[in-house]
Formats: sequence, C-alpha cells, structure tokens
Amino acid sequence: MLIKLARLCYKGEVPKVVDAEARRRVVAEAVFRVVRAQGLDQASLRNVAEEAGLAVGSVRHYFADHDELLAFALEELVGRVDRRVMARVARVRAASTPEERFAGVEGLLGELLPLDPDRHDEAVIWLEFSHAARTRPALRPAARRIHEGIRMVVGRVLASAGVPDVPVETERLAALLDGLAVDAVLQPDLTTPDLMRAVLRRHLAGLRPGGRGPL
Repeated sequence: MLIKLARLCYKGEVPKVVDAEARRRVVAEAVFRVVRAQGLDQASLRNVAEEAGLAVGSVRHYFADHDELLAFALEELVGRVDRRVMARVARVRAASTPEERFAGVEGLLGELLPLDPDRHDEAVIWLEFSHAARTRPALRPAARRIHEGIRMVVGRVLASAGVPDVPVETERLAALLDGLAVDAVLQPDLTTPDLMRAVLRRHLAGLRPGGRGPL
C-alpha cells in the first residue's frame, strides 16, 4: 500500500533500489565463470562486465580497480568454503560414536577436496588465484587465509583426536589435501573423487592413536 501511494505521489519514474553488496556478489560470480572457463588472465574488467551483463562503468562503480575486484572475488570464495566447513564442524561435534566421528571428520575434510562438480570448479578457481597471488600483492591476504585456514581446521581435528605431533601431522595432511586438489584439477580423469576419498580415508585410518579405533 505504501509503495502504491509513493508511486502516485511521484510523477516521474520510481528509481530502482540496488543492493550494492548483492551486485558485488553477482560480479564476483561472473569472475568465477570467466576464471573457470578461460583462466585468471582473461578476467579483465571488460570480460567480467560482459559475463555479468553489465557495462564496464557499472563494474567500476562497485570496485575501485581491477585488484579490488579480484580480491573481493577471492574473499567470496573463502567465505563460501568457510560456511560449508563450519557446518561440518557442527556435525563432528554432535557425533555420539567413534564411527560417527570418523565419518564426520572425513566429510569435513572432504569439503576441501573437489569431490563434486561445484567443488571441482572451486578448486580450479582456487588454483588460478593461488598462482596469481605470487605476483599480485592484492591477492596475498586472502590466499594466505586459505593456506592458514586449512591448517587451522586440520590441526584442530587432529588435536581433538589425540594425534601425536600435531604440527607435523597437520602439515602432512594439509599437503595431502592440497596435492589431491591440484592433481584433480590437472588430471581429473586420473585423480577421481572415489580415489581421493580412498586416499583420505586411508590417511585418517593411519592416524588413529595406537592404531586402534576411529580417529
């Protein structure tokens, strides 16, 4: 009713209210599609704007420059994975048996592997951004958070399970996850989801304290 009254009182065209943060996320999704299909080098403002169905000027309205656009997109990727991991953490904490806990830990760490098409796309994008962060300072903070975040999650899982020598085992497991993800991106026909699950399961089984019972 209020909207109708406002329109009656306003003789001109009612301006559209644009959610700036939502529009920035739309542009970030366009970045992901370009990076996934063509690589980060092709994620120019022009190409991203075209993919998003926007004018270049519109993209510039929401991002000061190209570096800010890419950094925002990478932060969006980090946030997406973080939310999934936190949901899995809640399941692990709610486990009532060792078997449920083992399955929960496997599922949690599996969120960091390209086990389905969506996560495979994320791994492709992650690899492109991680490589670019070496020479693009604007991307380094988010890339560093990904690196540290993986190790924080892994370390907490191992520490809560009573695994000895947590720092070394954390790096070993994190390196395993990173390596599987890279191999799955570069050789998806060889490093399949089933193989990655089997490798992760075998590694976790080997970390069982004293070799007895689930992690």
